[in-house]
Amino acid sequence: MKKIGLLNGPNLDRLGKREPDIYGSKTLEQIVEETGTLGKQLGCEVLAYQSNHEGALIDKIHEWSDAGFSGLIINPGGFTHTSVALRDAVIASELPTIEVHLSNIHAREDFRHKSLISGIVQGVIAGMGPQGYRHALHYFADQD
Repeated sequence: MKKIGLLNGPNLDRLGKREPDIYGSKTLEQIVEETGTLGKQLGCEVLAYQSNHEGALIDKIHEWSDAGFSGLIINPGGFTHTSVALRDAVIASELPTIEVHLSNIHAREDFRHKSLISGIVQGVIAGMGPQGYRHALHYFADQD
């Protein structure tokens, strides 16, 4: 069974409360549960982790890489636009990675248009809400 890491960055623990007009009303727990259920149907084990701390996210990427995970779904949150260290961790992990954003970052403030992660991943899904996580999981389930 493929192991897929589902990594969520800062403030995503506030989903359902934080700006529901932008991020929707589902909580991160609901999104993780839905993604995990789909994972089982697709023959994947989804392990989720969220942190508001950059170093903790980097440590989790290293851990999953060392454990031989098949892929990484990452929503870096605000670190998307600022973290060279997170980018370097994704590169060093050699994990196939899909970047996911609930909102369309390209339709928001100018500073959100530049992702430090996008140039090093297999794909980017933005603006599809929680469905973006499920699309990313389907991608990994379809890979040999």
